Amino acid sequence: MMENNIVVIGAGVSGLTTALLLAKDPWNKVTVVAKHMPGDYDIEYTSPWAGADYHPFAKAGTPEATYEHETWQHLANLAENVPEAGIHFQKSHTYIRNKDLEIESSKKFGDSASSSPWWKDTVPDFRILSPDELPKGIDGGTEFTSVCINTTLYLPYLVGQCRKHGVVVKRQIISHVREASGHHHTFNKADVVINCTGLMASKLGGVNDQSVIPARGQIVVVRNDPNMQAACSGTDNGNDELCYYMCRASGGGTVIGGSYQLGNWESQPDPNLALRIMKRAVELNPALVDGKGVEGLSIIRHAVGLRPYRAQGVRLEKEKIKGVGWVVHNYGHAGYGYQASYGCSQAVVKLVDGIIESKARL
Repeated sequence: MMENNIVVIGAGVSGLTTALLLAKDPWNKVTVVAKHMPGDYDIEYTSPWAGADYHPFAKAGTPEATYEHETWQHLANLAENVPEAGIHFQKSHTYIRNKDLEIESSKKFGDSASSSPWWKDTVPDFRILSPDELPKGIDGGTEFTSVCINTTLYLPYLVGQCRKHGVVVKRQIISHVREASGHHHTFNKADVVINCTGLMASKLGGVNDQSVIPARGQIVVVRNDPNMQAACSGTDNGNDELCYYMCRASGGGTVIGGSYQLGNWESQPDPNLALRIMKRAVELNPALVDGKGVEGLSIIRHAVGLRPYRAQGVRLEKEKIKGVGWVVHNYGHAGYGYQASYGCSQAVVKLVDGIIESKARL
């Protein structure tokens, strides 16, 4: 059997998870090539800015729902058995306001706005909250056990696991997809290229997917620990603003958000939006600040990340590109990159296996 040379473009959560799963087959020799690496903080590089939790919002019956369902057990296993991954279990509340259900912002919630979402049997401890458990202004809600990921620990963990399985990681700017096949660490041409470029798929030559646009997310990271996470179906500040908070594992701070501003590339935090974000979180959970108001928040930093939004959903398919050969695309995850990472990567592995089997028959 011949070795398979594979190049993965991108070192975000999608690229690293894909590389890791491919490398578990000893016949696959995998190189990750990326402009940005864990430890970098650049507006083009989405993964470090993520919350990141597990709160499915794909619609039932969609490929994204399958990817989210398949990813849960992997993240739960890491939370339970691999402390160095920087993931912990956390109670999660979903709060529903009836007035949000017919407006655009609540559509981002998908089935989460239902009292019986498709994923209620995927996560542990799912239940409907009683009226006396609901914050002021909330009409309904659910509780389940989720996970929250400290991205500053988890991304380096993935790099370490990739290296353990023989993946070679190279920092390189790829301006056109055809360049990637020449960057395999064996100096041989890649048999398959995996495109995990996220938002930059919109600017990658040979791909130039103009349907990928930023969904700008602004957050405030604080030291206050609510010992849980929560998300609300909407806000009174417009359809592109959100209300949520989650506590990252192992000292990663509590992430308070947020926004979902489509087409907005602005990398700098808006102080007025930051104030609204903090006010909403404190109103939703006064215990976050012991009743002291926004002034009771101990701010670590303000931040902005750009989610790789694609109206058609994630692009996960193979394509034969002239001058390259087979390319498998895995991008366009919007705000669910972490919680769909293993499901999407498993789908990539199946596509790559199919390509290699077809070549072997020739």
